Amino acid sequence: MDYYAIASVLIVLSALFGYINVRFLKLPTTIGLMVITIAFTLVLVLIGQFDDTLLMQEQELISNIDFETVLLDVMLSFLLFAGALHTNFEQLKVQRAPVLVFATLGTLVSTFLVGILVYLLLMALGLEVGFIYCLLFGALISPTDPIAVLGILKKANAPKILETKIVGESLFNDGVGVVVFLTIFSIAASPNAQIEFSEVAKLFGQEVIGGIALGLVLGWITYRLLKSINDYEVEVIITIATVMGGTMLAHYWHLSAPLAMVTAGLFVGNDTVRNAAMSETTETYVDKFWELIDVLLNTILFVLIGMEMLILTLSLDYILAGLITVPLVLLCRYASLWLPIKFFAKKLGFVPHTNLIMTWGGLRGGISIALALSLTPEMHRELFLVITYIIVVFSIIGQGLTVESIIKRLTHNFKE
Repeated sequence: MDYYAIASVLIVLSALFGYINVRFLKLPTTIGLMVITIAFTLVLVLIGQFDDTLLMQEQELISNIDFETVLLDVMLSFLLFAGALHTNFEQLKVQRAPVLVFATLGTLVSTFLVGILVYLLLMALGLEVGFIYCLLFGALISPTDPIAVLGILKKANAPKILETKIVGESLFNDGVGVVVFLTIFSIAASPNAQIEFSEVAKLFGQEVIGGIALGLVLGWITYRLLKSINDYEVEVIITIATVMGGTMLAHYWHLSAPLAMVTAGLFVGNDTVRNAAMSETTETYVDKFWELIDVLLNTILFVLIGMEMLILTLSLDYILAGLITVPLVLLCRYASLWLPIKFFAKKLGFVPHTNLIMTWGGLRGGISIALALSLTPEMHRELFLVITYIIVVFSIIGQGLTVESIIKRLTHNFKE
């Protein structure tokens, strides 16, 4: 099946499932699409017991899609730029210290806590897995997914200072998490090689600091170009070029493309740049274009996640490990946020029960699945893929459906 045929099938299914959700289920888009796609896949599996024609076709479609490359190298940059473009920059500036600590220290602490607990759990279940591979799993599951978070929080009506913390952390911890994952991956892939701390620090600094620096340069160049003309069609194309060209440069220079796109999106999207560089017409078209890109790619992504179920090795041990890991990951996230929240709560206005809300509102999504798919068989890919999938499905459907009511219940007396 060629790329055009694959893209066509995915968009047709996304449109159909999106229509069913809006017309009948009326769930938030990400949740509705996930539920419908999983239900569709299960129906195909049942039909496949009598006639496996459709099931084989769907399996062929999924096997022809390199989910890891499609998400991490193509879709992620567009989605992060779109998300950052519409993030409240002024609120983020006020909350920058806790957001950066959550995204860096919080991600690292969670990685190690998850790694230790999952290692002990798998030992208890009789599954012999090296600690370094459990740590690798901790790195891929610790970052919250900005794509899932943004989609859910839009309808949750959270207080702005809380929404900024959750969204800001998700935008940045995604880039940090990918770098942590790649660092541990390189250690796990060469267990006998001498890995020096200076090399790890250099890689981390290059990816993170370099990615943010590239994003600032891209944002500034985009701003200067937008300011020098007044043609909304060309200006929209310039923003597309920023994302596509910037991503290529990040990959070429071995910098973090996600952090570069988040930084560029925040730069271009802040009110000072908008007012100086864009006319009202341009601003409208830029916003509408990136909103449409955001919705389209989100729709395709969550249909893909639902269909990925067909490639899982669903053994009883793997499923049990996944179900037990769900509360362990939530517990580790709560613990990793506890100290930073205690520290900053005295200096900044925090919503009551911020830790609980950020724990439950920190959704996992396609990025974790993409990273799990990049594991090698020696790293227990099938086991960690099943565990990751169970956590992601619970996160998007279970947490996603209840986060709005939890936010309302815990913040009903809070006034901004």
